Amino acid sequence: MSEYMSRYRTWLTSDKPDAQTKAELEAIAGDETAVRERFASYLEFGTAGLRGRMAAGTNAMNVYTVMHATQGFADYINAGTESGTAAIAFDNRHNSDYFARCAASVLAANGIGVFIFDDIRPTPELSFVIRRLGCTAGINITASHNPKTDNGYKAYWSDGAQLSTDQAKEVSANIAARDIFSGVKSLDYDEALKSGLVSVIGNEIDEAFMKEVMNQRVNPGIFDDMGGDFRIVYTPLHGTGSRIVPEVLRRCGLRGLYPVEEQMTADGSFPNLARPNPEYPEVFKEGIRLADVVGSDLIIANDPDCDRTGAMSRCTGGFNVITGNQMGALLLDYIITAHKERGGLPENPYAIKTIVTTEVVTKICRLNGVKLYDVLTGFKYIGEIITKCENEKGGTFLFGFEESYGYMKGTYARDKDGVVASMLICEMAAFYRKKNMTLTDALKYLYDRYGYYAELTDESYFRGPDGKERMTALMAALRHNPPAEIAGIRVVKIRDYLSGQITDPESGETYPTGLPESNVLYFELGGDNAVIIRPSGTEPKIKLYYLMNGADYEEAASQIGRCREAVQSWF
Repeated sequence: MSEYMSRYRTWLTSDKPDAQTKAELEAIAGDETAVRERFASYLEFGTAGLRGRMAAGTNAMNVYTVMHATQGFADYINAGTESGTAAIAFDNRHNSDYFARCAASVLAANGIGVFIFDDIRPTPELSFVIRRLGCTAGINITASHNPKTDNGYKAYWSDGAQLSTDQAKEVSANIAARDIFSGVKSLDYDEALKSGLVSVIGNEIDEAFMKEVMNQRVNPGIFDDMGGDFRIVYTPLHGTGSRIVPEVLRRCGLRGLYPVEEQMTADGSFPNLARPNPEYPEVFKEGIRLADVVGSDLIIANDPDCDRTGAMSRCTGGFNVITGNQMGALLLDYIITAHKERGGLPENPYAIKTIVTTEVVTKICRLNGVKLYDVLTGFKYIGEIITKCENEKGGTFLFGFEESYGYMKGTYARDKDGVVASMLICEMAAFYRKKNMTLTDALKYLYDRYGYYAELTDESYFRGPDGKERMTALMAALRHNPPAEIAGIRVVKIRDYLSGQITDPESGETYPTGLPESNVLYFELGGDNAVIIRPSGTEPKIKLYYLMNGADYEEAASQIGRCREAVQSWF
């Protein structure tokens, strides 16, 4: 009998799974493909925790895999401290509140004190409360911007950042050492509340969090003389942003705020949204309709757990997407400009971006005397730089971001924050409105000053039970036989972040990347262009990043088209 079939039969015969789980498993009896997909492996615990389809089985998100992971995390917490505490948050997805309570029950049974939110909250607020309450760790039940069928589990440490690679490996080993049923401790949730092992937190944390967000304003009072004629449309895409973002904007003095009422309700079904992701233009459909009615030039959207922020700006003929790369560059340039207009930059300013993020930021920082740090993908690496600079008194943090619509200003949290990003985008829009410019105009103005850059993030899925193996094989093939050119552009350097080496193909010279180990291949092309390949840590896909520049935006975009066509032939 295969290993996956053995696991399947164990779940069917055990008295631990509930009746609904048993019925779901009995329904796939005889469907070996379905059994294999659910039981061929355990849902992998990585630096981003867990994420997957909600279903019965070891390779899916359900109450048993959540409790199993929490037991492994509890073992890790208890190995380092005798009196650990943890904060737990959850989003609006189906089962998120239930999974959160189950995680609290496991932590409590392991003697770990728990602070759990009374209702849905944005992801950055969890990062904040970990630091605020001095917690050892944190858990957030969310699948971020994934489809409604999915859920996830993000694990955080005492600094407010998600677990490091080494920490995630240790937690994963702890999980593997425990049986998914008999190896998990659990205490009745109501009993844990009565005993004081679990405490409910709420509005008092919201107030403290909003205060810290509002402290990040670059131009406090910028809305004071604008009245209701300055109009912003906002949507949380049925997610957690509805609790905090509108309130912060109103407290900042924004009077012309128009929420998309159909999407203000917290709803894990995400009606009329196939993918509740602000990276996709289709989620702005209702927002565009409202913007045309009220006369707004800008629409802002957060993903369900409110750590990402997307926007569309009015242009000739309608609205255009401002990408994550473009918005990050705009915000950094705005922060620098606003500081200079108000007296100058702070002492030793620095910014942080990821290696897959637009290179226009490199030029912005160089021409404005701002130190720039490049880090691996993931906000935990941005958080690590902030902590290191704080400990070494290494300057003043201005801004950090990654291309996937995540932004952070301030040091009160260590994760991307859709609340502060929404506030800053509104403030920036007001700044340019006073110059009779939209954000579309501001973007063109930025390119006129710094050069024309275009970026594209693409993805190729590897579905099915052998998806991971096929992804691994492709990356190995590219390392063994790397391309000499892409679309006729010579590869001048190859950065392999897994081996930690940068190679010059022409001379054969190698030297270190200077960054931690990560499964990323970065092909530097002539003309300061790049193609980057990175397998996702949470989904069965490889992400591809194209960073190009040219004499104008059209030339840069054309370079992307040619390189993309060449790279697609590899798959």
